[in-house]
Order: sequence, then structure tokens, then C-alpha cells
Amino acid sequence: GCLRAVMAAAPPPSAPGGPEPPAAPPLQYSMLLQHLVGEQRRPRAWDPATLGGIPSPPKSEEQKMVERAMESCAFKAALACVGGFVLGGAFGVFTAGIDTNVGFDPKDPYRTPTAKEVLKDMGQRGISYAKNFAIVGAMFSCTECVVESYRGKSDWKNSVISGCITGGAIGFRAGLKAGVIGCGGFAAFSAAIDYYLR
Repeated sequence: GCLRAVMAAAPPPSAPGGPEPPAAPPLQYSMLLQHLVGEQRRPRAWDPATLGGIPSPPKSEEQKMVERAMESCAFKAALACVGGFVLGGAFGVFTAGIDTNVGFDPKDPYRTPTAKEVLKDMGQRGISYAKNFAIVGAMFSCTECVVESYRGKSDWKNSVISGCITGGAIGFRAGLKAGVIGCGGFAAFSAAIDYYLR
């Protein structure tokens, strides 16, 4: 009696050829990933206003004047002059440090120089290099700024033209040939540095 009651309560088995209940479609993770991080992901437009961003206030006349001063050729030349002075001084001290003739007296070459004499010569060479680098840096930067303002473009030609003008101006003190060589050499060096930096 008990077995019959259990069998009556159990649902009748479905026929082998009968319709099966529809299965849930499998979750396709690859499609989901394509929409989240793949090629089908839609980029969000960055709008600061939607995040409660504060709009930047209009610039005052003092700020505009400072920006114009910093973009002027005189400021760029002064900055290059200071940078050239520091770089030249470091280069001069470095070259004096590896030079074996620093501190030696040509009148008495067998005398060992003192540390004070060596430091004095290193300082003199550092100041000399610093002055030269400062002058060249200021000339090059000012010339490049003027050429760029005149042409209205910022490309490698500005460096080549300003390098030629600077090298020629420095070389012409020793003659026309030295000026032409200085122009070509400085222009080639400027082009190489500009190509490397770009």
C-alpha cells in the first residue's frame, strides 16, 4: 500500500520523444567581456561638470601679464643664460678635475701644486666655461625665439637657422672662414640635438 502511494505521488516520467523543459541559455562570458573591456566597450565622455567640477575662473590681467612675460624672448634668453652658466660651470670644474696640468706652474714644472692652487685653477676654469656657456645659451635661445616668432612655426628649421646665426656670430670674430665653419657646425649640432629630442 505504501509503495503504491509513493508511486502515485511521483510525477509520470516523460516519454522519450516528448518535449523537454526549456533550459536556461548559458551566460556567454566572452560577449560580456567584450562589452566591458573589449573592443565593443563604449568610452565615456569625460565631463567635469557631471562630477561636480568647479569651472576655472577667468584669468586676471596680472596672470596674463606674467604668462606673456614668461613666453617672451627676453625671459627665454635669461633662462637659457642661467642654465648655460650652471651647466658650463659644472663642465669646467669637471674638465679641470681630470686635467693633469691644473695647478702646475710653467716656470717650475717640477713643483707639486698645493690643494689651494688646484682649487683656484678649477674655480677659474669653471667660471670661464660658465660665462661662455651662458653667452652661447642666451644667444641661441633668443635667436631661436625671434626666428620662431618671425616664421610662425615651431619645427627643426628654427634650431638650424638659430644655430647657424649663433655659430656664425661667434666664429666671425676669428674671420670669415671661421664664421662659415661655426655656422655650419653649430647648425648641424643643433639639428642633431633637435632630432634626438623630438
